[in-house]
Amino acid sequence: MTTGHNQTRENLADALPRKTRRRWFLVLLALFVVAAGLYGVKHILSPSPGQQHAKDKGAGHATPVVAVAATTKDLEVYLSGLGNVVPLNAVTVRSRVDGELMAVKFKEGQMVAKDDLLAEIDPRPFQVQLAQAEGQLIRDQEILNNARVDLSRYKQLWGQDSIPKQQYDTQASLVNQYQGVVKLDQGLVDSAKLQLVYCRITAPISGRVGLRQIDPGNIIHVTDQAGLVLITQLQPISVGFTLPEDTLPQLQARLHENKQLPVDVYDRARQQKLAHGVLVTIDNQIDQATGTIKLKAIFANEKNELFPNQFVNANLLLETLPNTLVIPAAALQRGAQGTFVYLVNADQTVAVRPVSAGVTHEGNVAILNGLAAGDLVVVDGAERLREGSKIEVKEPAHERTGADANGQQAAANKHHPPESAQQAKQ
Repeated sequence: MTTGHNQTRENLADALPRKTRRRWFLVLLALFVVAAGLYGVKHILSPSPGQQHAKDKGAGHATPVVAVAATTKDLEVYLSGLGNVVPLNAVTVRSRVDGELMAVKFKEGQMVAKDDLLAEIDPRPFQVQLAQAEGQLIRDQEILNNARVDLSRYKQLWGQDSIPKQQYDTQASLVNQYQGVVKLDQGLVDSAKLQLVYCRITAPISGRVGLRQIDPGNIIHVTDQAGLVLITQLQPISVGFTLPEDTLPQLQARLHENKQLPVDVYDRARQQKLAHGVLVTIDNQIDQATGTIKLKAIFANEKNELFPNQFVNANLLLETLPNTLVIPAAALQRGAQGTFVYLVNADQTVAVRPVSAGVTHEGNVAILNGLAAGDLVVVDGAERLREGSKIEVKEPAHERTGADANGQQAAANKHHPPESAQQAKQ
């Protein structure tokens, strides 16, 4: 009986079409692939127990920040511009006579005073010209004297009707001619003396001499373009700089008050203050190409801090705003709603406080409204904050460094008391 049933099942299985069995196999395979994919997606998206624990723990973590209180102080309003140092006088020293350069009496880079001797030109040719002019002058003076004596005689004879009036007039005219000749000779003498003066080249202004353009022994000419040397006045000295034309009304208002506006100049990197001076004047027109106005300030330059053609940054003190509320510029944030700060609350959370900012100077910005003196604002760590974020206020780095140094010094004194303390103990 059993054998008959088994044969019947085998016959039925063989009777199933092969196509039906293949279809069921593909369906089961597709269901397996879908189930495996759903499991993988769920595993990726769902955090692990450790990750969930870290997330739950971080939700209550306080963000460390540095906060500074808003203060009131006198805030100086500056206008800054680029400029360069311009000497008040710069003179190219040239010879006024042609001749051999005999000696140079200065050193390159030396400070000289006005009328100091700089160089000497061979004076001998001009000494010869002077001697010739003086000899000619003496000769013509004697001729003039003789003509005057004859004129006196002719005048006496004409009074006695011994000579005609024409002869007397001719002698008078001759005397006048000789007077002209003597005057011409005197001019030649003076010219020769002047040439001798020009043989000694002196400094026309006080200042610093540059590099020598010609060496002794060469023939120097009046037409030499480079001249002998360039002298530049250093004390006092000026600085020319530019400001935007929009600042012109404020400048004019201050100048009309007869105020002397201070000007400070800094180096190219704005790291070192070079000199302090005052504004002298502004230009009479605006540069249309750049939209700027030129200004000129003068500096004593007693220590030669400024050098001609040096590039500088000029800061013009326009006015001082008394009792102005200021905060560090790093505390000011900008967003879609405008400027704001993160205000530190008493419960160690922060609130977004919109503020109106004014001028900025030396890392501080004036706050027109939105804060009060003493309000704590975040200056470091604001990039990780949102409205209501919990914070932990830290000390600034420089204060921590000072505190650490004091602590180390106290510890050192504890183990090694100062000599004065040891002596007092003894």
